[in-house]
Amino acid sequence: MLHWSIYLFIPVALALVAGVLFLGLFNFASGGSPQRSQRLMQLRVLFQFLALVLVMITILAMGR
Repeated sequence: MLHWSIYLFIPVALALVAGVLFLGLFNFASGGSPQRSQRLMQLRVLFQFLALVLVMITILAMGR
């Protein structure tokens, strides 16, 4: 059984993904630095991966 605090990490990870996505969109819309846009895109992909891993771990642990 997973400790109840693990369930808090999924919304936090999703909020990080959404936050970085909006920062990237704002940077793009305001004509910001292309290097910053690239870095934000890389961070978004990393946070999405971490969120997916957390969801999969939770699903696997709930099935046991």
